[in-house]
Amino acid sequence: MEYTILGFLLMILMLLYFKVADRFNIIDKPNQRSSHTEITLRGGGVVFWFAALLYSVQHIQNNYFFFIGITLVSLVSFWDDIQSLSNKIRISIHFLAITLIFFDLGIFNPAFLLGLVVAYITAIGLINAYNFMDGINGITGLYTLVVMGSLLYVNKNIQLFTDGNFIKYAIVASLVFLFFNYRKKAKCFAGDVGSIAIAFWIIYLVFKLILATNSIIWILFLAVYGADSCCTILHRLYLRQNIFEAHRLHLYQVLSNEYKIQHRLVALYYALAQIAVSVLVVFLYHKVQDILIFAIIIPPLLLVYTLKFYLLKKTI
Repeated sequence: MEYTILGFLLMILMLLYFKVADRFNIIDKPNQRSSHTEITLRGGGVVFWFAALLYSVQHIQNNYFFFIGITLVSLVSFWDDIQSLSNKIRISIHFLAITLIFFDLGIFNPAFLLGLVVAYITAIGLINAYNFMDGINGITGLYTLVVMGSLLYVNKNIQLFTDGNFIKYAIVASLVFLFFNYRKKAKCFAGDVGSIAIAFWIIYLVFKLILATNSIIWILFLAVYGADSCCTILHRLYLRQNIFEAHRLHLYQVLSNEYKIQHRLVALYYALAQIAVSVLVVFLYHKVQDILIFAIIIPPLLLVYTLKFYLLKKTI
C-alpha cells in the first residue's frame, strides 16, 4: 500500500473515531496533576492499532502473533481509557501479549530461564514507561518517529531484521497522530490505547533486532524515556509515594508545569535528545564494546535528569 494512501485511510479512520469519541464522551478531563488544562478527546492513539490492522491484513500469514498481541493490549488499554481497570488485569493482559511475541520470536528456552525473566521484566517495564511519558502534546508522536526512524535506518543500512514496511506503517501512523496532537490546543490525546500499543510495537521490533544482532545496545533507542522513567520511580519510592498513582515528577512535567516551557518545545527537546543518543549508538556499534556504549550514554542522561531537582528547588 502506498504511504499517501495509507495516510489518507488513517486520517479518515481518525476522523471517524473522533465522531465516536465525541458521541460517547470519551474525553480527558484535566485534574490537578495533569499537564493540560482543557477537556480533550482521548484515545486518538488508536491510529496505531489501525495501522497495525492495515499492515496485518496484508501479511497475516507471518504477523498474526504480533497482531493478536497488539489487539489485546489495545483493547484493555482502550477500556482503561473509558473506565479504570485494576493494575492486575492490565499487567496480566500485557504479560499474555508479550508471551505471544516472545513465542513468535523464539525466545522461549528452558536453558535461558533467567534471561527470559529479564526479558519479561524489561518488556513490561518499557511498555509502562512509554505510557508514563505520554503527558504533553507531541511527546509520544515525536519520540515514536525518532525510535522508528532509528530502527528503519538500522534495518536498511546495518542489519535487515524485518520488513521495512512494518516500520513505515508505524511512522505514517505517528505523522497522522501528530497532525492532530502536535498543536497548542490538541485535537486529541493518545490515551493508554495509543502509548501502550505503539510501545508494544516498538518493543517487538527492538527485541527482534537484539536477537538478529546478538547485541543489547539497541535498547538504548529508548534510553531517554528509560532514564526519565527509572529515575522518577526511584525518586517517588524515596518520597514513599505510590508509583502507580498519577503525579507530576517526571522531568518533562517539571519543565512544562513548574518551569512553564511550552509543551511542544519540551516534546521536541526529548526527541532531539533521543536522536543524539541513537546517532551515537549507530556510530559506535561494532567500534567499541556494548558495555562501553552504555557507559558513554547513560551517565550524561542521568546528569541531565538531576536538573529536575534544581528546577524544583527554584520553584519552591
